[in-house]
Amino acid sequence: MLDRNRHHQIEGPRNGSAVSSDLYYDGGQNYSPYGRDELDQDQGFNPLKLLFYVVQYRWLIVMMVAAGLVAGVVVTMMQTPKYQATTQLEVLVPSAKVFQDIEVVSENSDVRAFLTAREKLKSRALAQRVVFQLGLSEKPDFLFPKPDFSIGNIFYRAFRISRTPTVEDKTPEQREAIAISRVLNDLTVNLVTNTSLLSITFVDQKPKYASDVANQVAQSFIDQRLDQTSETSDLARQFIQEQVLQVKQKLQKSEEELVAYAKDSGITITGDDKSLIGSNIEALNTALATAIQDRLDAGRAVDQIDKGRGASLGPVLESKGLQDLSAKLADLTGQYQQKLGILKPGFPEMQQLQSQIKELQRVYNNGVLAITDSLRLKYQEAQNKEADLKAKLAEMEKQQAIFNDKNIKYTILKREVDSNRSQYDSLIAKLNEVGVSSELKTQTAAIVDFATQPTAAYSPRLSINLAIALSLFIALAAAIVYVIELLNNTFTNPEQVEKELGLAILGILPHVDDRELTASIADQKSGLSESYRSLRTSLQFSGAEGAPRTLLITSSEPAEGKSTTSFKLGQDFAALGARVLIVDGDLRKPNLHRLFGLDNTIGLSNLLTNTVRREDLATIFRPTKYPNVTVLTSGTIPPNPADLLSSPKMALILTNLSKRFDLVVIDAPPIVGLSDAPILSRLAEGTLMVISTNQVTRKAAKTALKRLRAAGANVVGAAMSKFAVNKFDYNYAYKYMNYQYYSYGTNTPRLEGKIDDGAGQPEVARSSALKRLVRRIRFGVGGFVHRAKSAS
Repeated sequence: MLDRNRHHQIEGPRNGSAVSSDLYYDGGQNYSPYGRDELDQDQGFNPLKLLFYVVQYRWLIVMMVAAGLVAGVVVTMMQTPKYQATTQLEVLVPSAKVFQDIEVVSENSDVRAFLTAREKLKSRALAQRVVFQLGLSEKPDFLFPKPDFSIGNIFYRAFRISRTPTVEDKTPEQREAIAISRVLNDLTVNLVTNTSLLSITFVDQKPKYASDVANQVAQSFIDQRLDQTSETSDLARQFIQEQVLQVKQKLQKSEEELVAYAKDSGITITGDDKSLIGSNIEALNTALATAIQDRLDAGRAVDQIDKGRGASLGPVLESKGLQDLSAKLADLTGQYQQKLGILKPGFPEMQQLQSQIKELQRVYNNGVLAITDSLRLKYQEAQNKEADLKAKLAEMEKQQAIFNDKNIKYTILKREVDSNRSQYDSLIAKLNEVGVSSELKTQTAAIVDFATQPTAAYSPRLSINLAIALSLFIALAAAIVYVIELLNNTFTNPEQVEKELGLAILGILPHVDDRELTASIADQKSGLSESYRSLRTSLQFSGAEGAPRTLLITSSEPAEGKSTTSFKLGQDFAALGARVLIVDGDLRKPNLHRLFGLDNTIGLSNLLTNTVRREDLATIFRPTKYPNVTVLTSGTIPPNPADLLSSPKMALILTNLSKRFDLVVIDAPPIVGLSDAPILSRLAEGTLMVISTNQVTRKAAKTALKRLRAAGANVVGAAMSKFAVNKFDYNYAYKYMNYQYYSYGTNTPRLEGKIDDGAGQPEVARSSALKRLVRRIRFGVGGFVHRAKSAS
């Protein structure tokens, strides 16, 4: 049933609408009976959506891939095969230098040496040497190779037809220049990372030339370096020898002048380049300093003696004899003091001890006096010695002043001798170094690995050409798809309808070929019938009280499937037991009577113009072969459809019909360019907008929806028609529809014969496998043609 109160009375054409038109209005003219579900929000990068684009344009991509493969093969055939050979050369950077004493001093390797060697390998002088060594200027196949890229290469590879080059029309100079240019252009020198190796690579159309030139470049580089080193060593040795002779003569002359002046001036030089007077003065200064120190030490001892503290001097205390006397004196004094407590000083024993003490004291004092007298004598000698040294030093200083006057010129002559001797020693060392280097003739480079003759061409590579061609053509296909999508202003998937129009998708109607449309509608288990039942279910839940009592079905443009939708929805609602009236509201180009197989003699236009007889009123509402389905055709086509539809009588008729029937379905004309549909939409409780896939433009659909809402229509949603369910050109993440689901049960075995489908139609017998295959092929070709027309 329709899930609404059957006894609910409708007071007006809009009364009873379960859902207000602004109930789910979000401020952007977005209406949805189910509310907003965030489908219109922008999403980021979606790989699955990209995959569906690939599937949608698979034929374009396949053609581009095929074109890329063909282009890759053709380009490969047009390229001349080339062979590559590589020689590895080790650059031996000088890490030691030879000096006069054959001392080896290591140095760090300089990367500039490798870069210099690389540039020399690519120099024109070296290329000229290679050309001369190999005689390349006399070889026509080297001078005039085949074009690297030419259409003629295809014929050459296919038929082995090529022209024979000649050299007679070129002068030797021109041939040499051509050969040198070829060597330089096809030669590549690279430094192997973190090594001292240089990779020398040569490319040529002949494998022999590739290996020979690579090896000869390395060998010519070594020979060139040896020649340059030998020539440089000879010139350097000759120049240094001349310099040695000149400096040697200057050194001899300066030494003779120095010796003659020293002899005439009486200057005597010691072995350490000092004069005799200077050496004597230095010795006197040292001796005087020692004498002064001795005099000071002796003077301090005499001062202690004069103050009466001679017994405390170091020499006195260190004397062994005085130490013994002092010990005996202390022992006797102790005995005397010990016996003094018993005996009186006058006793003979006590007097004897006193005599011994005095005698020891006298001997001790005489010893101290002898030591102090020797110290006084030493002090006097130190004073005399100091005076003598000062007098001698003063005399030597006078002689030094006289010597210094003579030594000025001597110093000048000696400095010249030292300079000449230093130059002479340096030149001798360099001469030895150059001589040893010239004799050793050490190579500055060595070939590590010789190039071998290649057996296979390195270019062209079919895999690389195919990869490049495929990349370019796939990029071109992506650009074409982008342009098509950019220019395509139609709806291709339900998400676009919801995003652009803000309408909820209540149903998706699959595309069916016109030749199979009648059979698909009659077959209750077809995908089309199942999709209409899904649309019926969505309409039942479009409001709080079920489906609208009066439902207007319209579209933006003609031929979008609105009449078929009206026809099928009426049947589906009637199958639930509802009394359904289908009204053909298109008074301009009616089509509903054809679908039901009825005549269009009288109908809605006759009711609106009162041109129907009273006895014919009962027959104007025609029952059909479908149970519970009644049809009101459009009737005679009037000259003023808009005036008739906008009359109060039209509103009254719909009000009365909604009371007699459970559901009134109005098949309205298209919206764009006409005012009929907006007028009827005001009279209906709900409006369903049919939007065809890849047909109606988005701008036209927006304009149509805007006109409906401006007229006050309650647009409950949209149905997307002519949707190709067998291709993935929509966002499958939302699972709008599933073709396998719509085809559910089609392969279930059924009994042959008739079935009662409510319309008295014969059962569509199960097709054979061949017929189904032909149908699928025909449907696929038709879909491709349709997409091509839409893209164009």
